[in-house]
Amino acid sequence: MTIYQWTGKNRKGEVQKGEMDAASEQAIKAHLARQRITPTKIRKKPKDLFENVSFLQPKVVEKDIILFTRQFSTMIDAGLPIVQCLDILYTQQENPTFKKMMKDVKETVESGSTLADSLKKFPNQFDDLFVNMIAAGEAGGILDTILRRLAGYIEKAAKLKAKVKGAMTYPIVTLAIAVIVLAIIMVFVIPVFQKMFAEFGAQLPFFTQIVVNMSNFVKGNILYMIGAVIIFIFAFKKFYKTEKGRVAVDRLVLQLPVFGLLIRKVSVAKFSRTMGTMLSSGVAILDALEIVAKTAGNKTIEHALYKVRSAIAEGQTMADPLSESGVFPPMVCQMISVGESTGALDGMLSKIADFYDEEVDQAVENLTSLIEPFMLVFLGVTIGGLVIAMYLPIFKIASVI
Repeated sequence: MTIYQWTGKNRKGEVQKGEMDAASEQAIKAHLARQRITPTKIRKKPKDLFENVSFLQPKVVEKDIILFTRQFSTMIDAGLPIVQCLDILYTQQENPTFKKMMKDVKETVESGSTLADSLKKFPNQFDDLFVNMIAAGEAGGILDTILRRLAGYIEKAAKLKAKVKGAMTYPIVTLAIAVIVLAIIMVFVIPVFQKMFAEFGAQLPFFTQIVVNMSNFVKGNILYMIGAVIIFIFAFKKFYKTEKGRVAVDRLVLQLPVFGLLIRKVSVAKFSRTMGTMLSSGVAILDALEIVAKTAGNKTIEHALYKVRSAIAEGQTMADPLSESGVFPPMVCQMISVGESTGALDGMLSKIADFYDEEVDQAVENLTSLIEPFMLVFLGVTIGGLVIAMYLPIFKIASVI
């Protein structure tokens, strides 16, 4: 099969373009004729010289998945067969990486596999949550509803992730810039002042001498310091990849004064949203808990959810083991208990998720308001202190002159 690019006009005279896999140009013309499109140009798609170089190909991002899910849901709701939906989605896809995936999925479904099994071949783009919900939708005949819920879930998860990234980016970037500025002052600026002061032969003030000594130390050991930072980062990544390292770091992260509370709220929102979406889609509670645990992103929370799963398998409710874990707030456990007793657990989990989404918004605002004055004080003390240290000898130089 060869990929052809075509241009044509429909019955209204509107120009349309597309791509299609076919054995020949005649097959393309026949296909377009059935759609009442008059082809004006058909040609083989030029080969991409870098199509087999994976790191040069565009990545499939959340926006691509959301658009795919939304469009797929609309077409299924309109009564189109799955294969035809996949063919349309493949034809109009602009991302070449995603286009290859769609081609593979379409061919796998055409060969007799389920949509869930076809998507399972791409775990980096379609995780266990996505695949299991699609499987539940196919089994229950509500694939359009499941796809719509999935699109909403991914959109809200992406917004939550963006909020956390925004909260973390500001202090990290500010601190990095401050460190770079301080390093430049220490290595390049202060030695110039030191040389100028030495020419006058006056003794430097104590504070200035400390800064000069620090500058000499940084200038003489800058390569060792950079090497130490690189080694530390490498060792930390190695340690974090181990089971014990991941557990230790994730537990410590949840105990941090300000960031820990934010991450805990994000985890509760993510758990509630994912669990509620899966339960309302017909996924069994034990399967849902296993998937939620795998996608928790924090080993402490993951272990707590596995314990909850084991307790439910033994006949207990969800609320009691969640409360015993110490990870989830009492209010969440009480609301889940009410949801279990009333038979509306999925709806209660969605309400918890909405509440904690607002809590995350507030936590991000609070974090920003706390960090801004801290950063201003830090920059003022460090850079201002260096400036004062460099100006103090001017008074002595004036007396020497």
